[in-house]
Amino acid sequence: MAPLTKQKQIIGLAGWLLVSFVTAAIGGAASVRAAPFYAQIVRPDWAPPGYLFGPVWTVLYALMGVAAWLVWRVGGFRAAKTALLLFLVQLALNALWSWLFFGWHRGGLAFADILVLWTLIAATLVAFWRIRPLAGALLIPYLLWVSFACALNYSVWQLNPEVLG
Repeated sequence: MAPLTKQKQIIGLAGWLLVSFVTAAIGGAASVRAAPFYAQIVRPDWAPPGYLFGPVWTVLYALMGVAAWLVWRVGGFRAAKTALLLFLVQLALNALWSWLFFGWHRGGLAFADILVLWTLIAATLVAFWRIRPLAGALLIPYLLWVSFACALNYSVWQLNPEVLG
């Protein structure tokens, strides 16, 4: 494959960031009323304040987009098909989680989703690392945050069975 021009690289970066932030918007649509819901449910003492989630996720989505772009730059979608498909599937599960938890108040299904999501993030991280180690490294904060979110999801679900059936 011929080297990508600067213009194609910039368009590619914009495209991968767009994919990541469209996912954020889809999940965000389910979270429009998340603040009052999050404030009313019983949370463990170690749960972060609601205002922290937006900034953390903004950084994580940016890192995800850059990571995918770095992998794509190596040889395009065809050269990294498995890694980039893993990336896209985990993004879909990421968006679905917000709908399950905040939109539909399905704590158990959200927990099942986040466990599969965690597995796919780990697989994507490994696949990215094999192609471009920096791309894999950029997914480490995402994996760590989702690890924390798994524990928080489970705890909140268990503390609120009447709300998160």
